[in-house]
Amino acid sequence: MTKRGGLDWAANPVVETWTTYADNDHAPAVEEADGPMATTNDLKNGMVLNLDGQLWSVIWFQHHKPGKGGAIVRTKLKSVLSGKVVDKTFNADVKVDTANVDKRAMTYLYNDGDSYVFMDTQTYDQTHLPPETVGDASRFMLENQDAVVAVHEGIPLYLELPASVELVIEYTEPGLQGDRSTGGTKPARLETGYEISVPLFLTPGEKVKVDTRDGSYLGRVTS
Repeated sequence: MTKRGGLDWAANPVVETWTTYADNDHAPAVEEADGPMATTNDLKNGMVLNLDGQLWSVIWFQHHKPGKGGAIVRTKLKSVLSGKVVDKTFNADVKVDTANVDKRAMTYLYNDGDSYVFMDTQTYDQTHLPPETVGDASRFMLENQDAVVAVHEGIPLYLELPASVELVIEYTEPGLQGDRSTGGTKPARLETGYEISVPLFLTPGEKVKVDTRDGSYLGRVTS
């Protein structure tokens, strides 16, 4: 029997693998997690594991019972510090360490030249995040942008933005009459400085909705 947490997989031999999907430096080690124990039968997307002193987030899993041998759990894991993605196959019902990751609601205040300054919306404490922690989210951030910062043992791990944000087009080539029907696109620079592709009819000063996961244009904001 096969239970999927994502894409389909063909049956494979029971082999544990660590296959790198991105060329990144090794993530810095962290202390052993003080989170509760779980088993591989409990895995779910978004769970953070501590494996050999490294924190990994489960982004895909599949329970599988081959014709011969014991049940296994195939997973894709993403390093919360480096962003590296690996395949790992576990035996079923094996104990694993989980990490206590605290996700805190914060507001982006400003960039001080070296880091991005956020304020905890509950405690009003300010946190400085380096560019490598903020990552591509900086392309879509304006002052007072709401965000979620994941923290482990007082150390900020990564930043999450809403799935979409609304930003003003700072510059793009003028649109032409009749461009609505062509389906073509053109580059447009947003007020954050990031460039996306937008329909030909859009003009500077218009507000658009942008997907923060891939930077794609989602639509024009009319109100």
